[in-house]
Amino acid sequence: MTGRNVRMTCSDIPHRHPVGPRFDPVARARTIWEEGDEPARSVATLGVAVAVSLLLVDLLVTSSVSVLFDIGFVLLCIILALRVRRDDFTLVGVLPPALMVGTFWLHALFVTDESTAQALIRTLSEHVGALVAGYVLFLGLLWVRHEFLRRRRRDPRQPVG
Repeated sequence: MTGRNVRMTCSDIPHRHPVGPRFDPVARARTIWEEGDEPARSVATLGVAVAVSLLLVDLLVTSSVSVLFDIGFVLLCIILALRVRRDDFTLVGVLPPALMVGTFWLHALFVTDESTAQALIRTLSEHVGALVAGYVLFLGLLWVRHEFLRRRRRDPRQPVG
């Protein structure tokens, strides 16, 4: 200032957005289809931990594998499909059947009134509905995410719909 009394107005102050100079007013928030960013190993580890926990809780509450496990398994399949990153879709494609067989095999090891193979097959046959529902939802969500991300990559500014 040169000694003159200069009065500044709001229009004289350069406007800065609170998030910084690289703020893009046209930028959009990430959708649920873009949120998955976990590697396949982390998703598989999460799946094993939750599936075994579901089995243990179900055995403690009902003393058998019941519909509680089925509902939890279907919800787990949905969560896993939304958590995995796009590059690992093919790696986790067989995760739900492997989770169910592994969890029921673990359960069959501790069943004393029948052989391990017999207990595994019996338990799988009793809960095949949850396996089919969970796997269909899992693969369907992976397909929807794949299509959404493919279209978004083609033209990131256009709404996908």
